[in-house]
Amino acid sequence: MPAVTDYITKNRQRYVDELFELLRMPTVSADSTKKQELIRCAEHLVRHFAAIGLTAKLVKTPGHPIVYAEWLGRPGAPTVLYYGHYDVQPADPLELWKTPPFEPTIKGGNVYARGSSDDKGQFFLHVKAAEAHFKAGDGPPVNIKFIIEGEEEAAADNLEKYIADNTKLLACDHIIVSDTAQFDQGCPSICYGLRGIVYMEIIVTGPNRDLHSGEFGGTVANPANVLGRMISRLHDDNGRVQIDGFYNDVVELSTAEKAEFARLPFDPEKYRKSLDLPQLFGEKGYTDLERVWARPTCDVNGIYGGYMGEGGKTIIPAKAGAKISMRLVPDQDPETIERQFIAYIKKITPPSVRVEIITHGKARPVVVPTDSPALTKAREALRKAYGTEAVLMRGGGSIPVVETFKRELGVPAVLLGFGLPDDALHSPNEKMSLEQFHRGILTSAYLMELLAE
Repeated sequence: MPAVTDYITKNRQRYVDELFELLRMPTVSADSTKKQELIRCAEHLVRHFAAIGLTAKLVKTPGHPIVYAEWLGRPGAPTVLYYGHYDVQPADPLELWKTPPFEPTIKGGNVYARGSSDDKGQFFLHVKAAEAHFKAGDGPPVNIKFIIEGEEEAAADNLEKYIADNTKLLACDHIIVSDTAQFDQGCPSICYGLRGIVYMEIIVTGPNRDLHSGEFGGTVANPANVLGRMISRLHDDNGRVQIDGFYNDVVELSTAEKAEFARLPFDPEKYRKSLDLPQLFGEKGYTDLERVWARPTCDVNGIYGGYMGEGGKTIIPAKAGAKISMRLVPDQDPETIERQFIAYIKKITPPSVRVEIITHGKARPVVVPTDSPALTKAREALRKAYGTEAVLMRGGGSIPVVETFKRELGVPAVLLGFGLPDDALHSPNEKMSLEQFHRGILTSAYLMELLAE
């Protein structure tokens, strides 16, 4: 292992340079005009895997390609599967970026670029750890497999089908997923729970065309006004979701988990100031960490309708719409929540308009065992790399493939994230700490050794 850690130290700058190559590729999976960029990135990864010693291939799907790579040179040793995604969120709004989103820039020890933390920087650190074992020794002490997808941010189901169709190919003893954040800088962490999601869109339609608000105002229902009233009925004044049956299957936190959350060094005032908010708000009766990790939510992600150009245009819009996501916790079922949402929206839609309801994506919540051998060894690897004990935490986001892995491969994933809470995922000025990137490579290299024992 000293030769491996020495190699990692000597190649720190090259590792960053190679990460920058990935970050310069605008792999926005939701943007159909970027299809060739995603293919280019996938092909680049195939070549990169092959160059460091793995067998790699590009897997075509109806959407964006999957990259699969493997090295099975340790007969009898455990097999570790690493997951990541090379696609990224749109960079909009561009005017809020302080540096170009696809031209990585280092400031204050961080690299600023779309995808730096979510998820190119995080999956790539495992690739570099594997490279260190190849170049400084005779290969990793475990068998390794990588599956890197290009549609995580697009909520497509092509990866789920690929996993279901290739369970023998993907068979493994351990799964490592690095697509989450640690609790704080200098506080290494492992996430053991993620919320699920149901992502919906509602479209409210009124007249057959935009109308003059003076000539017709007062005689027809304004879809934008109606939509606003409908949205206002999603919550009560205490932040509780009003969809009928929404909380029926929610599993409350145990006393022990509440105590663990309370012991974490969370500062609500620092959190508030970091967001430049006058006051925090959430479901009454729960702490901030409980709200973001273990309570379900319902949020409007975007509203559209009417005239939004320069100057004025006095109309009653023909249509208005909203995109709404609901984060779920154990044991909420996405299909049940979808049905409840549709029923509630229809219930509160007035007869003066029509409503269309579209489902864009669903994923189940997941909680993984905190006493599995892989998670225990991941905590030890973090201790070796960071020099301090790792804590356990939950995450508020969703990673659909974690539940798919458990269902199809029968293996719980270890959520070994190296992001930080202020990395601005899905927002302008996304970043990743270079210190986290380098410590992540060390952690991954140590973990390979520990899993081989």
